[in-house]
Amino acid sequence: MGETIKLKAADGHEFGAYKAMPKGAQKGAIVVIQEIFGVNRHIRGLTDGFAADGYVAIAPAIYDRAQRGVELGYTEADVAKGRELRTKIAWEAIIQDVQATVDAVKSAGKVGITGYCFGGSVVWLAAERVKGLSAAVGYYGGAIAQFADAKIKLPTILHFGAKDPMIPPGDIDKVRKNHPDLPIYVYDADHGFVCDERHHYDAAASKQARERTMAFFAKHLVG
Repeated sequence: MGETIKLKAADGHEFGAYKAMPKGAQKGAIVVIQEIFGVNRHIRGLTDGFAADGYVAIAPAIYDRAQRGVELGYTEADVAKGRELRTKIAWEAIIQDVQATVDAVKSAGKVGITGYCFGGSVVWLAAERVKGLSAAVGYYGGAIAQFADAKIKLPTILHFGAKDPMIPPGDIDKVRKNHPDLPIYVYDADHGFVCDERHHYDAAASKQARERTMAFFAKHLVG
């Protein structure tokens, strides 16, 4: 359904992005931020799904700043490689790439952003620092607690898994304490519960989270 295009950040960095277009009328746009595994088959599939729901959907290749064309699987070696690449890119540079991606699709209407794992943390920072966004949805972002005092500037919701060993309950409580009015949903699931290529996939949690996400986007992006 989609195609890979090239974008350029404010600092001149050129990077790839997977873009999928809806078949009918455009409801708006959704930026999809990758896990540590790059813009792989799973992320492209999620992007295609948002396009099927009527949104211009685009997934920027954040890891192009460290290594171009990254598409990892879910073995221990892949996890190690993904984490290594993550350490090579500064948050400020990532935000520049997200800003360029938002700017590239804003002609479609209001723009929302969602992301998973590493991408969930990016979404949290984008909700504070990126211009032109109207709604944000973060999934199990491990660094969100690190930035719990972020000044969130747009409607935002978060999804977490209660069985996630990488995000303890105390981290979620820290976010709640700093943002008592922000909807935070916790599912009886592990980390990465949306990805049907990982053994932690949870169909029920994924379905419920997506329903909440799409209702949230419909409320804030459409019309």
